Amino acid sequence: MITFAHLSDLHIDLGERATDRAQRLIDAVRPMTGLDAVLVTGDIADHGTPQEYAVVRDLLDRFEVPVLTLPGNHDVREHFGPALLARPSSKHELNQVIAVGDTDFLLCDSVIPGHSGGELSGPTLEWLKSALAERDPDRRVLIAFHHPPAVLHIPGVDGIRQTGEMRLAGIVSAHPEVAALLCGHAHTGFVTTFAGRPLVGAPGCVSTSRLPVEQRGPYELDSPPGYALHVLDDDGRLVTHFRGL
Repeated sequence: MITFAHLSDLHIDLGERATDRAQRLIDAVRPMTGLDAVLVTGDIADHGTPQEYAVVRDLLDRFEVPVLTLPGNHDVREHFGPALLARPSSKHELNQVIAVGDTDFLLCDSVIPGHSGGELSGPTLEWLKSALAERDPDRRVLIAFHHPPAVLHIPGVDGIRQTGEMRLAGIVSAHPEVAALLCGHAHTGFVTTFAGRPLVGAPGCVSTSRLPVEQRGPYELDSPPGYALHVLDDDGRLVTHFRGL
């Protein structure tokens, strides 16, 4: 069994507001005992500058457990890799396999440079297929990326979601060891299904998206930042708890 926190969409922009909200999340999660990892699913910096990533690195270095990060559409690969992954600067996709206990996290780069929407590129899909084929089949798998590959019925989010999702669905369907898929981008905590598996999005840190039925506008800046706590139990079932501050 593993337990991990899931943060997303910090949008660090060198301003006090975003940094203070991210600090509140970190202060809430950092003292937890028995936490195995922290997952941050993209849009970690707002403009992707080295200066923003210096602030991000200072914030995330305060965790005493492994921190798993992947880029979102506001991030810039050329700066993200050196700052957060200890990789040379590159325009290529930043895909990763990270082991946490008996679970493999496959972190996929869904960014289309210059666009708000996302897609898993051909090279990323081939990487994902290879990563799934080459791993120990007795270990559980969690797949994470920034953009949700499903309609959430929030127009502003659905217009920039992950497209080409049927290719991903085919890969996931062929691998029963995939326990769930995790993402950000929506600025709201949500749970749905994709290819017969749970698809769970973390709440946003910097703002919160709203459904049209709520009649409160598409985004709220005053709603508290939130995060998710996931437990992947020994039966391979993902249980998620959402928290707001």
